[in-house]
Amino acid sequence: MIQSLFSLTNRVAIITGGSRGLGAQMATAYAEAGANIAICSRDGSACEEMAQRLTQQYGIQAYGAQCDVTDEEQITQFVTEVMRQFGKIDILINNSGASWATPAEDMPLSAWQKVMDVNVTGTFLMSKAVGQHMIQAKQGKIINIASIAGFGGTPAFMQTVGYNTSKGAIITFTKDLAVKWGQYNICVNALAPGFFPTKMSQVLIKHGQEYIMQVTPLGKLGSDEDLKGAAIFLASSAADYITGVILPVDGGASAL
Repeated sequence: MIQSLFSLTNRVAIITGGSRGLGAQMATAYAEAGANIAICSRDGSACEEMAQRLTQQYGIQAYGAQCDVTDEEQITQFVTEVMRQFGKIDILINNSGASWATPAEDMPLSAWQKVMDVNVTGTFLMSKAVGQHMIQAKQGKIINIASIAGFGGTPAFMQTVGYNTSKGAIITFTKDLAVKWGQYNICVNALAPGFFPTKMSQVLIKHGQEYIMQVTPLGKLGSDEDLKGAAIFLASSAADYITGVILPVDGGASAL
């Protein structure tokens, strides 16, 4: 049946930054689709609480733990524990992210480095650690979280040059890794969300909401449900012949 193409039953998914915001939305979607979930962030207690909630609501296995994605040793320990508990990793979502709002001419180097370390280096390190297991298994789905901010210049109210640059880097990283790891049957794609109300974006949206509505053909912000379908699709068997794709989920903003 066609529904089986989109089922994630018994798949194992790691979702970084999976305890809140878009990460929690995708973790919930995967649990609903039958996947077993491992989530991590710097806030270990929040990840543990999220894992317990998913287990209670959806009857799947879930594991939550503290892991700083900029620390290779912590990543190795986390991935090793996921393999010990679940025996495999089918899906990786690199969702952990950081931003810093200030004009480029005033941005401290330390802030620039923090954003790059989390968004770019963290994505690389987690992909490297998980990819080693996927290469051995000759299968896997990696989904990086880019942004429409990574497609080019952004409006004046988006004084987030480090974040925008990091998301451009994620787009290139996704395409290059897709080319390199296609031989191992690993699909590497990215989601590029538009404006979703999250803790990270709420101030930005407040300052630019009139403009955002004008340049979003569907005329609305992303909801708590709007990333779920795309995230499930790219992780499922329905996307087995899709790799190197950057999929905007932005209400049509990138079409202008």
